[in-house]
Amino acid sequence: MGRALRADAERSVRAILEAAERVLAEDVGASMEQIAEAAGLTRITVHRRFANRQALLEALAVSAKQQLIDAIEDARPEAAPALVALHRVTANSLRVKISWPFTLGHATPHTETTAALWEDINARTLSLLARAQSEGLIAPDADLKWTRQVYIALLSEAINRPDVAQDPAAKDPDALATLVIDTLLHGAGPRG
Repeated sequence: MGRALRADAERSVRAILEAAERVLAEDVGASMEQIAEAAGLTRITVHRRFANRQALLEALAVSAKQQLIDAIEDARPEAAPALVALHRVTANSLRVKISWPFTLGHATPHTETTAALWEDINARTLSLLARAQSEGLIAPDADLKWTRQVYIALLSEAINRPDVAQDPAAKDPDALATLVIDTLLHGAGPRG
């Protein structure tokens, strides 16, 4: 898919990816035929866009990771104090993670493209955490690579809480972002 697609082809690809995310979130072993049916397209159309399941999984991984990058950019982290930027980035990232639970919650194919996207996400996250550290939100001697790893784990844990899975209202990205940031910056110890 190196060249630009026509508008109808782009809609088909988007429909396939969204259907694949929904279907695979419910049944990891779902067939390409089941995905085609959920997308409202023929199996032939799906196979025209994605030669096999592996190609579809790779496209899902690229799409979801690109959406995370877009979510970070949309938060405009450089235009606000670090705490505000961290909240915006976290809430936007949670919105994407909530929308793509299968793709972002499971091991996805590691292609050159997905590795580059993940590297970009990590660099942007590390840069934001460095700003938070320079503004005194994170201890000056904190290991920022470890902090980033904890932050990413907290994002996943926030959307995998039992109450979030059972109650759609508990999926409020802003409330979850507050929980993630509060835990990251203050842990579970007493405030004082």
